[in-house]
Amino acid sequence: MLLKEIPRDTLVRPLSRNEVVGLLVRLTIFGAATYFSIKWVVDALDPTRKQKLQEKKKAEELMKQIGVEGVKLTEYEMNIASHLVNPRSIKVTWRDIAGLDDVITELQDTVILPFQKRHLFKGSKLFQPPKGVLLYGPPGCGKTLIAKATAKASGCQFINLQASTLTDKWYGESQKLTAAVFSLAVKIQPCIIFIDEIDSFLRNRSSLDHEATAMMKAQFMSLWDGLDTGTDCQVMVMGASNRPQDVDPAILRRMPTTFQINLPTLKQRQDILKLILTGENLSNAINLKEIAEKTDGYAGSDLKELCRDAAMYRVRDYVRKQQMRQIVQQLKSNGENEERPVDEDCLRPITQIDLLFAVEKMKESKAATSSEIAMREFPLD
Repeated sequence: MLLKEIPRDTLVRPLSRNEVVGLLVRLTIFGAATYFSIKWVVDALDPTRKQKLQEKKKAEELMKQIGVEGVKLTEYEMNIASHLVNPRSIKVTWRDIAGLDDVITELQDTVILPFQKRHLFKGSKLFQPPKGVLLYGPPGCGKTLIAKATAKASGCQFINLQASTLTDKWYGESQKLTAAVFSLAVKIQPCIIFIDEIDSFLRNRSSLDHEATAMMKAQFMSLWDGLDTGTDCQVMVMGASNRPQDVDPAILRRMPTTFQINLPTLKQRQDILKLILTGENLSNAINLKEIAEKTDGYAGSDLKELCRDAAMYRVRDYVRKQQMRQIVQQLKSNGENEERPVDEDCLRPITQIDLLFAVEKMKESKAATSSEIAMREFPLD
């Protein structure tokens, strides 16, 4: 059939109102089905989808526990909120820290007091917590312990921030997560953002840094310095490091309050040993001063491990005595004897000999570690 033979009204017939509505409905349904199908496929192919759902659920539970309700959080803020720590769930208090009375007093006056007594100086621009606090010193001296006790005593919300939380394989996501750290902290303030081993996260910048890492550091510092808030902002960044020389100078400038946590002195070691052994079954002949004198250069974590090792000696002695008793009974009766459970009341007290044995054992371990490190740094030809 030729085109000229087709009636003119058939080619240009306008659609009726019902046909237009039906066409729009079909297009809407088709578009919605296409959108949700693509979204389902993308979610199914996302290997981190399950992890994101778990983090969202955890964040919602933590927000309820800390008493923050009615605050709308973005997807990125939800990711950061999953690293919140409920201050009421922290078991560490100032009583669990020995030998650092001067540091604790300074922390209470400089950091905790502005958080707790802010209502007394509403119009003051100076009475506010510092924007940054740095705890530095040798490993195992109680820096992280002090941070926990500070969060407990101040009653602030506590974000335990890790470098892995801010890293993402997609370009630009790390910057959005970094921005979410501070926007979340402002929403739930007063808040402490704690970064352990801050030297590994915000170390000295150089031209060899990856572009994404450099942008993340720059974003972190710009938001930290600005925070988009006034003098009423109660957000503080607290960092701990045993290599402060590796921290970027711009970061150190933003941490005006610093506390050096050195290795404990003789008196401090004696106080730490007394605190660790509190509540333990000890012999009356325990001389902690002698143990403190023999542990020069030991950190608090070393002293705790020393006491744990000394406490295990009595368990080993008890188990060996039980084994010998069973062998003797078997030889006498030529029969089987049921094994008796280890009873706490039957364990002998911790003696001075146990502590001295533990000191010698730790010295040998430290000597072996030191020699291995020396061999790595200065290998023989």
